[in-house]
Amino acid sequence: MDDNNTLQTTFQRILFCTDLSENAGFAFQFALDAARRRPGSELYILHVIPETEAQFWKTYVYEVEDVDNKAKRDLDERMRQAYVSRVPDGVNVRVEYRIGKDWQEILDFAHHKRTDLIVIGRQGRSALQKALFGNVTEKIVRKADCAVLVVPLSYQKRLEQPAT
Repeated sequence: MDDNNTLQTTFQRILFCTDLSENAGFAFQFALDAARRRPGSELYILHVIPETEAQFWKTYVYEVEDVDNKAKRDLDERMRQAYVSRVPDGVNVRVEYRIGKDWQEILDFAHHKRTDLIVIGRQGRSALQKALFGNVTEKIVRKADCAVLVVPLSYQKRLEQPAT
């Protein structure tokens, strides 16, 4: 088997995890590149809504008629603008949402879809960012049963600097 055939059969199910941040937008380029290089692969875009946040908004805006459908339409539009509109023809893409504990939902999704590769962004190193996102990334890396590509925001900033 030559190298080209090996590449086409590796990473057929690619999971991109997003929190709709700047870093996620940058990391998406890596997930999209992996999918484009592997004809017939499936690219999943997953956004996890924390259960506590979902419950808060449901009780806070309970008087708004059809709040769940409006929220879903708004989220669908954000995903379309941020990601789906960047996917070229020929790349199979599916947008998925889950509600729950972010790292658990990501790992459960990856397991059930038999994901070959998880692509996830990593924020900077401030204490707040590490607590909010670094902890999720660390748990994914430690517990995933597939390859994980972690894309730091600092890499984007490095690429934007002129070469010396």
